Amino acid sequence: MKVLVLGSNGNFGAAAAAAFAAAGHEVLRFTRGGDMTAAAMGCDVIVNGLNPPKYHDWARTIPAITAEVSAAAKASGAFLIVPGNVYNYGVQPGPWGPGTLQAPCSRKGAIRVQMERDYRALAALGVKVAILRAGDFVGDGPGTIWRMVMLKTPGRVAAMGRGRRAYGYLPDLGRLCVRLAEARDTLPGFTDLPFAGFTLSPDDLAARLAALGGQPVRVVGFAWWAMTLAAPFWELARELREMRYLFDHDHSLDPAPLQALFPDFRATPLDVVLRDHLPGHGAMVIQTGR
Repeated sequence: MKVLVLGSNGNFGAAAAAAFAAAGHEVLRFTRGGDMTAAAMGCDVIVNGLNPPKYHDWARTIPAITAEVSAAAKASGAFLIVPGNVYNYGVQPGPWGPGTLQAPCSRKGAIRVQMERDYRALAALGVKVAILRAGDFVGDGPGTIWRMVMLKTPGRVAAMGRGRRAYGYLPDLGRLCVRLAEARDTLPGFTDLPFAGFTLSPDDLAARLAALGGQPVRVVGFAWWAMTLAAPFWELARELREMRYLFDHDHSLDPAPLQALFPDFRATPLDVVLRDHLPGHGAMVIQTGR
């Protein structure tokens, strides 16, 4: 396949590009500011890894990205893969999946719901679209939540809440992009595929790290008061405060749709993921990067 990856320097885009290349497919990397529709012509697959960094100007930028990507997919006829998140579901009980009502309780959640409606409308026009949904990204990229801050303080897990959160390992998501693309002819016009990944509370994470690292790991509170003080001057602090509910609300993603579609797919075990982050460190700090 010939695959155009948008946002190949970002976490999701980089993972997808690496997975497609490893599977022997031709990967083209789109440069921001270029002609996306021209770049997409002749491609079999488009992976939309574009996302405003650090929540910057979501209300304007996400609809603009969606419109540009939709135009490129429509003109080229390429199969489109888009990463989804969990903001769409608000505080409903889980596990969350394609049958869960999308009832966001945040402004950013409403933006994501509208984004997916736009992609459903694109699918209704005959362009196949797949939403690959996951919780917080973790993995090898420098911009992931663990690499940015979660290894910062040895012996501690700083909890922004006590809820159990969904996490998606980026290399697994990259492999799933390849599986979706290779199966595109058998998929419906619109696919909403949740990736359960693993679900952890701060206490779960501390216990697992302690067992793997052979040393105590303490759970400490996160300084939300500092975010409140910084909010008038710092966009990221303002945006994080809106999503605070997700750190307290237990949530998970339904594994059944993935098991039904790709019954042979095996996610990377949690201990393997954690060991990649342990050398020289005794703890991880939980913080969101999406």
